[in-house]
Amino acid sequence: MRRALDWLPPRLRHMLLGWASVGCAYSLGSLWPRRAIVLPELAVDRWIPFNPAAIWLYASFFLIVPTAYLFARPGRLLWLQRAMQWCALAAGAAFLLWPTTLAYPPIVGDGGHAEALRFFLRFDTPHNCLPSLHGALTALAAWALWDGVRRWRSWLALAWALAILFSVIQLRRHLFIDLSAGVALGLLCGLLAARPDTVFSFSYRRT
Repeated sequence: MRRALDWLPPRLRHMLLGWASVGCAYSLGSLWPRRAIVLPELAVDRWIPFNPAAIWLYASFFLIVPTAYLFARPGRLLWLQRAMQWCALAAGAAFLLWPTTLAYPPIVGDGGHAEALRFFLRFDTPHNCLPSLHGALTALAAWALWDGVRRWRSWLALAWALAILFSVIQLRRHLFIDLSAGVALGLLCGLLAARPDTVFSFSYRRT
């Protein structure tokens, strides 16, 4: 595995090892089908109406994560990789032991937003709601991009991340309860990965 990744640039190698672990964890929920618990809708969820047009902001999640790996300071790359791997481990266990879902609203209409959402749902897993990996990785990406020197970039990344989190609820792929759990998981794993005495880190080192 290590030799197979030696040819990759360091940033891409860290992204592969971090983000791929999350993809594996996300797939665990479909390997062991169990009855899923339906998460409750809170008042904050009802304040944000369902809107298929949010699909574009929601899908920009797949841009903010590689942006974090490509533009974060070099010293944060291993930290970001480790934090994502910790998220994958914790979320994967939750998906297997306590699968959750929600009452997804029907998609009506034939407009571009609705068609894009239907296309996306072909690859979605409806039983991996809590904790939201969308929320966890978005929080980590914004954290990785935060830079006290480049303040304009830091605030732009934060605004982008908040817009993605809002779109998650607007699109009803998650509710406030599981999105909040995902953000908390991301921040907790970020703190854990930053500890110098972390042993179970899945880190990559050249031989």
